[in-house]
Amino acid sequence: MKKVMILLTGLFLASSAWAQQHARKYIHEGNRAYDQKKYPNAEVDYRQARDVAKNTVVPDYNLGTALYKQKKYDKAAEDFLSVAEKSNKNKEKADAFYNLGNTLLQAKKIDESITAYKNALKYNPDDMDAKYNLLYAMKLKKKQQQQKKNKQGKNQNQQNKNKQNKQNQQNKQNKEQQKQQQQNQQKQAQNQQQQKKNQQKQQPQPGKISKQDAERLLQALANDEKKVQAKVKKAKAQQKRVKSAINW
Repeated sequence: MKKVMILLTGLFLASSAWAQQHARKYIHEGNRAYDQKKYPNAEVDYRQARDVAKNTVVPDYNLGTALYKQKKYDKAAEDFLSVAEKSNKNKEKADAFYNLGNTLLQAKKIDESITAYKNALKYNPDDMDAKYNLLYAMKLKKKQQQQKKNKQGKNQNQQNKNKQNKQNQQNKQNKEQQKQQQQNQQKQAQNQQQQKKNQQKQQPQPGKISKQDAERLLQALANDEKKVQAKVKKAKAQQKRVKSAINW
């Protein structure tokens, strides 16, 4: 896959229409520092050129390139946009929008970069770099949208999973509580039944006598029977006895 081109077209020479010698001097010095990759020095020179120039299109454009090289994307975007708005030349406007697109793409402002590339092609339809970077930005946007969608789906799945786990845990707790209640109820019923049995053992049942009472009752009945038999024998003996003769 072809690597995206982050190119900066330059307008590094001062316009011949400029009358100010100082502005041309600062532009030349800034271009020399830029070529030597001394971008902070180039930035200073371009700012000085802008301060004295009548037409600030070239200083703004070059300043934007120096800021871009220092990864000062927000400030670079301001300068490229300024050139695109002020210039009346299609080539300058197209190059400014192209560099603006690159700057916004580096700043991860994909939607804005797509708009900038479209504007660049509006003023220069044959710019192949702008066409390629536009397609790259659009693919990058589509990829991000898919990643966002996947992330949302993953988050939703995780939320559903967490919800289900929470519900399962709650159901488990409910079952354990029900089981514990049943066990407590069974234990309470067993205790009540055992207490009832103990009370029945301690208290004589109605209509029943203990073994000792039964033995005493039998002994009493036997004694009574002996007494009755003795009385009967005595009565019989009295009946058989003959009275003695009476003495006259």
